[in-house]
Amino acid sequence: MKVPPFQGKGGVRAALCMLLVAMPMTASAADFDPAESAQVRAMVDRVASEGVSREWLNDAISHAQFKSSVLDAMSGAAEYNMTWERYRRIFLDEERIDQGAAFIQTHLETFERAEREFGVAPEIIAAILGVETRYGRITGDHRVLDSLSTLAFHHPRRGDFFLGELEAFLQIAYEQEVDPTELKGSYAGAMGYPQFIPTSYQAYAVDFDGDGHRDLWTNPDDVIGSVANYFAEHRWQRDGRIYWDAEGPGSPPSSIAFNRADRPDVSVGELAAVGIVPEESLPADQQVVPLALDMGDGVTQYRMGGENFYVITRYNHSYLYAMAVTELAEAIAEVRELAEGSWLQATETEPQT
Repeated sequence: MKVPPFQGKGGVRAALCMLLVAMPMTASAADFDPAESAQVRAMVDRVASEGVSREWLNDAISHAQFKSSVLDAMSGAAEYNMTWERYRRIFLDEERIDQGAAFIQTHLETFERAEREFGVAPEIIAAILGVETRYGRITGDHRVLDSLSTLAFHHPRRGDFFLGELEAFLQIAYEQEVDPTELKGSYAGAMGYPQFIPTSYQAYAVDFDGDGHRDLWTNPDDVIGSVANYFAEHRWQRDGRIYWDAEGPGSPPSSIAFNRADRPDVSVGELAAVGIVPEESLPADQQVVPLALDMGDGVTQYRMGGENFYVITRYNHSYLYAMAVTELAEAIAEVRELAEGSWLQATETEPQT
């Protein structure tokens, strides 16, 4: 429900403005009313210049609500506060693995077409969806309009970034002819099955079933094609390795920068010089991402990430996230192989009529 803008002039309005400044974590819907905020008016001007109705924009943004819970959630993302051993347990449960295999089977034709066109294996696409939303089961219960408005105008460091996402979201809602107050997502404004942020939606979402719409909320065909397109646009290597297992010392050498979400830039030879060697033969000059995974109880698991590992971190800039997607994809592939083997065995043993 829209809260009416402040009434009155002069000292009354000045006193109210001073009160808002003194209480920065308390806000009202007037915070996002173009009639009350110069920042919001400037945002409306920019989006309107892109062809979006100014009247529509004014109405949409004036319905945004400040959510302090969104700011709180931004400071506690799991990727930055967990060991690999704990993070892995969240996403590598049996149910999520089985659901991933079933999701691929249900949409097998679409997954196979995405692999042909974009070069991304079904298990990788499914693993992204499994980590993000349990294959569309949990897509977020925050109104995207509220989350992005709160972050755009109240986040202490990343306001400019989220302002761009808010503008993109409003353009998407207008073009798709959907009510922006009805669309829900994560606390950070990520949307739909794949949790694309709005600018990613604009850049990478595809109409994979040819119905004239790019729908990442309810259309699995568009979802699968869009995730595959995202990876292809970030130079995913068809059939390329994601990582290699390695062995190394009890404690990670301090001279090596581990677990970075950067393009491979450390050679296998450099790692060998500090006692970290791959379990299979690799050229000494091959560039990799050095990974030292904390397994708990002082145990470190070493791996060497390849170019495709780096591509996964373009989706989420966390080595923990990339490793979870990778291992979930491996587990889903194993379940599918076992199921296919069981089906073949059953077919071969069926009595001939």
